Amino acid sequence: MGDSRRAVMGRPRGFDIDEALERAMRVFWAQGYEGASLAELTGAMGITKTSMYAAFGNKEELFRKALERYAAGPAVYVTRALEEPTARAVAFAFLRGAVCATTPAEGPSGCLAVQGALASSEESRAVHDLLVDWRNDAGVHLEARFRRAVDEGDLPSDADPRRLARFIMTMGFGIAVQAANGLGPAELDEIVDTALLDWPV
Repeated sequence: MGDSRRAVMGRPRGFDIDEALERAMRVFWAQGYEGASLAELTGAMGITKTSMYAAFGNKEELFRKALERYAAGPAVYVTRALEEPTARAVAFAFLRGAVCATTPAEGPSGCLAVQGALASSEESRAVHDLLVDWRNDAGVHLEARFRRAVDEGDLPSDADPRRLARFIMTMGFGIAVQAANGLGPAELDEIVDTALLDWPV
């Protein structure tokens, strides 16, 4: 009996956990946190609710893991942009990355971090706050990068890093909304070009 119990407990999962998380991420991306039902999530993941709870915890924990996957995948442009050599290149990479991430050839349009829980009930407040923190954190890093640019002489001494960061973040969010509205990459690229016309030099 002991050997039988160990065999059951040690049995590998009957599904690919990374693939299941990828599919859950896409459901949340398309439907938002509250709009994504457990039936839709588990159906897309190809698993039962019992398996979902065992592998990922509850729906909120699944969303947190999906957001981590999104940040390391489609939204990785946010951190990569900070590595660009000039402030203007950072701004361009951030906005161009937003265009690419929000208009994928296959998959939902828009941004999971923007649309995931803009409107939410009190029961979903934790997810709403998680996304607010995620977006604000990106802005903090962008501001720090622009502040460094001022210190290094890449931006004029009178440039305001916080204002520039907020502007780029707002444009990035706007790109996500316009992508969800149906604008394509070419149209959104025009917005990027317009946004950087008066970049401080």
